[in-house]
This record gives sequence, structure tokens and C-alpha cells, in this order.
Amino acid sequence: MSSHFAPAPAWLAGTWLNTPRPLSLEALRGRVVVLHAFQMLCPACVSHGLPQATAIHRAFAGSGVAVVGLYSVFEHHAAMNEEALRAFVHEYRLAFPIAIDAPGPTGSIPRTMQAYGLRGTPSLVLIDRQGRIRLNHFGHLDDLRVGALIGGLLAEAPQPQDDDVGPGAPGAGSAGRSPHAGCDDAACAVPQSA
Repeated sequence: MSSHFAPAPAWLAGTWLNTPRPLSLEALRGRVVVLHAFQMLCPACVSHGLPQATAIHRAFAGSGVAVVGLYSVFEHHAAMNEEALRAFVHEYRLAFPIAIDAPGPTGSIPRTMQAYGLRGTPSLVLIDRQGRIRLNHFGHLDDLRVGALIGGLLAEAPQPQDDDVGPGAPGAGSAGRSPHAGCDDAACAVPQSA
């Protein structure tokens, strides 16, 4: 029995930090990609998401895993600009590559956030070695579970790209937006009207 998973959309980023050149999913093909979407003023990002991304980056260095941060701002745009992000990255010693999500054409939701159907921050997306979304999770996810999921993806035998790709991975942003926008200790939700 074969499972079909949706291919991960390209990242739509204007600026990259912690990398000499922009990254693409094509360039990372063959590696498991851990994409962490975050904002600086999201309490759960600071307390859970970014420490988790940093721990994954350290634990899986050199083992076929690429950690990429996606700075997706959907609120407080003036306060969370690129200059502030650069200071934040320095102060929190974030060493993995970070893409600054391109602004959306309408509304406040950035383009990559829209393309992935992310419901807010923090969001964790796991992409397998063939470039397919295997997990799209909004909010905090236990470190042990994340490690097991990554280990499972690393253990999979490489498979040829399947041309007949289904509608998406389980939990791949299909749950819709939270009707209650705002931030708490668990996450920052995108407003439903955005």
C-alpha cells in the first residue's frame, strides 16, 4: 500500500539570514527538512518553537536533516521588521537559516504561510527527502514525538518521486483557521478574516 503526500510548495522569501545564498527545496532534496514558522512576539515561539528548532539543528547536524526558520509576520508588522529580526537572531543565537516570508498581495498573511496553509505560529512542517509534506502542525509539539517523526523519515528508504500525488499529508493545514485569533502560551493564531 502506497501513501501519497503533497509536494511542499516553494518558499517565497525576500531575504535570508544565516546563509550565504537563498535556499530552495530542490537544493535540499535528499534531506529531511524541518521548517519552523515563527514570529518574534509570539510567546509560544520564544518558549517552545525556536528552542525546539535550535535543539533539532544541533542534534541532527550532519545527519541529513536541514532546519529552516520561516519568519512569517501576520501581526504587528511595524514592530517586527527585518532590523528587529536581525537583532533577535543575534540575541537568541539562532544559527539555522531563516527565510523572511514575502508579504501577501492582499491582507496581512505572508505568501509562504498562505501556500502551506499555516494557521499561525509556531508551526512545524516536516518535509521528506522527496520534497513532500509529511506533517503540518500548528502549536507546540512534544520534542520526543518530533524526534521520533524525524527519525522515521530518516529511516525511510529513498523512493522515486511519484507523479500521482494526492491532496496532502495528514494534518497538512486542512483544519482551517482558528476562529479565535490572538496569542497565548500555546500559539499565535491567524485571524479568521485574514
